[in-house]
Amino acid sequence: MNEFKQLSQEMRQAVNDEMKAVLKATNKPPDHFYGMMHYHMGWRDEYLQPADVHAGKQIRPVICLLACQAAGGNWRQAVPAAAAIELLHNFSLIHDDIEDASPTRRGRKTLWTIWGTEQAINAGDAMFALAHLALNRLVDRDVAAETAVHALRRFDETCVRLTQGQHADMDFERRDEVTVDEYLAMITGKTAVLLSLCTELGALIAGSDDQTVHNYAQFGLNLGLAFQVIDDILGIWGDEAIIGKSASTDILTKKKTLPVLYGLSQNGALRQLYEQEPTDEAFVQNAINVLNKTGAREYATERATYYSENALQHLEEAQPTGPAFAALNQLSAMLLQRDF
Repeated sequence: MNEFKQLSQEMRQAVNDEMKAVLKATNKPPDHFYGMMHYHMGWRDEYLQPADVHAGKQIRPVICLLACQAAGGNWRQAVPAAAAIELLHNFSLIHDDIEDASPTRRGRKTLWTIWGTEQAINAGDAMFALAHLALNRLVDRDVAAETAVHALRRFDETCVRLTQGQHADMDFERRDEVTVDEYLAMITGKTAVLLSLCTELGALIAGSDDQTVHNYAQFGLNLGLAFQVIDDILGIWGDEAIIGKSASTDILTKKKTLPVLYGLSQNGALRQLYEQEPTDEAFVQNAINVLNKTGAREYATERATYYSENALQHLEEAQPTGPAFAALNQLSAMLLQRDF
């Protein structure tokens, strides 16, 4: 029985209903202010007519609700927190698209390419504020005020970590020298802390004790780190037929991923190669050959295994129960057991 598939379908529907309530999405045509956000969420097209566009896998809100139920709580009480997390994630995507000058997301034009940078920034700011209002709706689900305030504080602390991670990511693009430790700190802020918040808030709203909340938070943190490192490995050595994208893109763009940074720290030949312009298929093959000689793949695989084992160990120590526990294990397998 696939508990994840069964539970996640109902949970996603509840989260989307909550987000639509927060973003004032009804059957009536929205004004331009809310309409831009509805477009980003996939509910409207660029003419603000009804649309139904796939808006991501929504793993973050689902894992929040699964953690709540696995910790012995009522997952429906945590829906406002799950919605707030998904809105926060989408705020970051709106701003990321501007900062990265990305013309498309999810197969459609990005906000800034349609309505301009200034309006897109404002829409992102609005979604950030609305994410906070979404979290405040916890009290409407009979969550204790003290718990809601604690959740809000952790939410804001995570927002700071997210922006620190984004700052580091953009800074790395302008720097020639980036260490492995700096990179791991960056992906912790940019990717892992938000997944950690998901599982932490789920356990917190369930009424778990401090140690259990900590274990759930560490489960999410290590899960996020493992996922990103596995992505880095697949971005170089992945089977294109499986991962659905070119496995040479990270090398062609000279993206500073964990295997590359490890290789650069170990081999001067790779550093000289990366100073060459332009890149082509021969460059890609030469770079991969050097990375293989430095043991970069083995190093990254060891890190991914370390984070994966840590995640599952903390989940076990949290002593989750019921179908949601099975669903968390199934989700972990989906995220971690990818061929690399």
